[in-house]
Amino acid sequence: MKFTLSWLKDHLDTNAPLDAIVERLTAIGLEVEDVDDKAAYRPFTIAGVVSAEPHPNADKLRVLMVDKGDGKPVQIVCGAPNARAGLIGALAEPGTYVPGIDVTLSVGNIRGVESHGMMCSEKELDMSDSHDGIIDLPEDAPIGTPFASYAGLDDPVIEINLTPNRPDCTSIYGIARDLAASGLGTLKQPQAPSFAVDGETTQNVKIILDDESLCPGFAWRLVRGVKNGPSPKWMQKRLLAIGLRPISALVDVTNYMTFDQGRPMHVFDADKVKGELVVRRAQEGEEILALDGRTYKLNPANVVIADDNGPESIGGIMGGEHSGCDDNTTNVLIESALWDPINIAKTGRSHGIITDARYRFERGVDPEYMVPGLERTTELVFDMCGGTAAEVRVTGYSGHDKKIVDFPFAEVKRLTGLTVSDDESRKILTGLGFEVTGSGETVKVAVPSWRPDIDGKADLVEEVMRVFGVDKIAPEPLAPTGSVNGKILTTIQIRTRSAKRALASRGMLEAVTWSFISAEQAKLFGGGSRALKLVNPIAADMSDMRPSLLPGLLLAAQRNADRGYGDVALFEVSGTYENDTPEGQRRVAGGIRRGTALMTGSGRHWDGAAKPVGVFDAKADAIAVLEACGAPVDRLSFEPGAPDWYHPGRSGLIKLGPKTVLGHFGEFHPNTLSALDVSGPLCGFEVFLDAIPEAKRKATRTKPVLSLSAFQAVRRDFAFVVDSDVPAATLIRAALGADKALVTGVNVFDLFEGPSLGEGKKSLAIEITIQPRDRTLTDEDLDKLAKAVIANVEKSSGGVLRG
Repeated sequence: MKFTLSWLKDHLDTNAPLDAIVERLTAIGLEVEDVDDKAAYRPFTIAGVVSAEPHPNADKLRVLMVDKGDGKPVQIVCGAPNARAGLIGALAEPGTYVPGIDVTLSVGNIRGVESHGMMCSEKELDMSDSHDGIIDLPEDAPIGTPFASYAGLDDPVIEINLTPNRPDCTSIYGIARDLAASGLGTLKQPQAPSFAVDGETTQNVKIILDDESLCPGFAWRLVRGVKNGPSPKWMQKRLLAIGLRPISALVDVTNYMTFDQGRPMHVFDADKVKGELVVRRAQEGEEILALDGRTYKLNPANVVIADDNGPESIGGIMGGEHSGCDDNTTNVLIESALWDPINIAKTGRSHGIITDARYRFERGVDPEYMVPGLERTTELVFDMCGGTAAEVRVTGYSGHDKKIVDFPFAEVKRLTGLTVSDDESRKILTGLGFEVTGSGETVKVAVPSWRPDIDGKADLVEEVMRVFGVDKIAPEPLAPTGSVNGKILTTIQIRTRSAKRALASRGMLEAVTWSFISAEQAKLFGGGSRALKLVNPIAADMSDMRPSLLPGLLLAAQRNADRGYGDVALFEVSGTYENDTPEGQRRVAGGIRRGTALMTGSGRHWDGAAKPVGVFDAKADAIAVLEACGAPVDRLSFEPGAPDWYHPGRSGLIKLGPKTVLGHFGEFHPNTLSALDVSGPLCGFEVFLDAIPEAKRKATRTKPVLSLSAFQAVRRDFAFVVDSDVPAATLIRAALGADKALVTGVNVFDLFEGPSLGEGKKSLAIEITIQPRDRTLTDEDLDKLAKAVIANVEKSSGGVLRG
């Protein structure tokens, strides 16, 4: 957002110097990005041509003697057709940088005659596109004085970096209002436009939309008998200063209103409009030749203003060439409308159109200024083009309901630490345009129509804070925790760090992927609900919040593989989204391995073929995360039933008890890899950090006494015949439950399937570790334990001891 200092002072009565204004703008949140103090124009001087003689060696050149006010004329060779004795213009001496031609002058020799500088044209000074001759000033122009001051080229230009939540400051008037509220001057209240109105606006406008929010209001007026031409010099200078090219009075007025009041306007040549104007959705395949000279192919997602000829304007973004104003325009239709910010943003992005109107409409313009903006634009058209105004007509607008926020003054101190009196807070809010009513500790604040970014009391605190002064917040040390070993981080922060450390120690590299993925990828990994679709995505393939970390990691691995790094192990600890509620956001540790990226290393080896990653590598990674986060690893169970994106026979769920799912792991389903266009041996896992139960708080942090048995452990083997669909985990749990004091470990060491066992049967052999504590076990003790193991297995799985 650019503006000149004099333009700002049209709305702000202040004697503050430029440096103070710049400093205050940044202090109140309108960060100044650049200041052009116009120092480049200081070397140019008003000078008079004393004599103009023909060049001895060139017919079209003249040798001028120029008086720069010091009584010592300089010789200049000039080729301008209007160069003559007595002319007063702008002189640039050697060493001066000329912005219009991007040249630094030096003493030249032109056809054998020395030239000590040049007399400048308007184009050479970036004043206009005119370069037919040198600048010709009035006879009373003061020779020897700075040209910049005389011509108004010394007006500094300020550029601020405006955040998207401040649509009110897309206008210079809004910036002045903020400065005035901060105590830097007084806001000038503009006088209401006053002009005669004659007749009715006969042009009819209809809004035909299935969604009224796409165009909440439309105001228009017919102005007859205008005479279009160049806009006044003062307006041209301001537009040029902020980087806009003056075109004609009617066009320049709309550009001026866009920056001065933050109110984009549009002017139709009324004589080129055929029939009534209709605000509607574009039809599939309709085209419009826009004012930028490009033809755009429209679709039903775009809203247009159309007549019998078709679309005449892309609503809120850009007008059409057909109904644009030119030198022959005599009757104009001035439009002031309201548009849906989201639709404006989507339409502009889909067609690649960036305009000042789009910039403001997609942030939100003041709905209550729709008609006053039309009146102010009409007044400017009268001043520059003459004409007769008809009555204003309005359709679709139902008024603006102000938001009312309950505001406890004490919130300022609680949220910011600033001590601001109630009266000061009230004064700041009133200065910004808020209406504060009531008395006592809590008041009601009505939000002005130009502040759509204000929703609650915290927003009001921010307004008070930034105007009162963020720099006045005194630094304070963190409050003591009460004890040296007091817990500072939350449980989830501790688990996040622990998970990252555990995975990094296993040779995996941390990745940071987008939280947004395409709708197809979201559906592939269990998401894709409407609640998780972004209203205004930054790209078509980033339309949904991710339900899983795995698609981003898989695509990252493939990008590495495409560049020759096929053996990668990546992890990420971040958020996934199951729904649009706070409870639906989960903290997940996820990782993938590709190729031969095993924990022990990757790549080929001399002693044999490289082993590809598999399901057990992913399982080991998941267990490492759970163990690092304090999960009771010895009580976990591993069951089939992993999500569909895994291979059904090479994946599993990680559960604690019958209901709590802590994660899943496995090799990926070929269909999943194909849908993502990913290849190679791949396995992965996800662990839900927020599902891990909190460890019980202990009375002391002292470690328990190490208790080791003095007796030798005993191992016994068992082989059971069970149904083929019985998981090995069932036998392990049954064996551990036979005697929790004695049985300290169970290991599956053999699997056999064959006709001898019968159809649908398999043999699983387990080894149990028995650790006596207080005495050596007898044969009777071991037999009793063996019978308990057999009974438990038979009860839980239907397994029979193999003979």
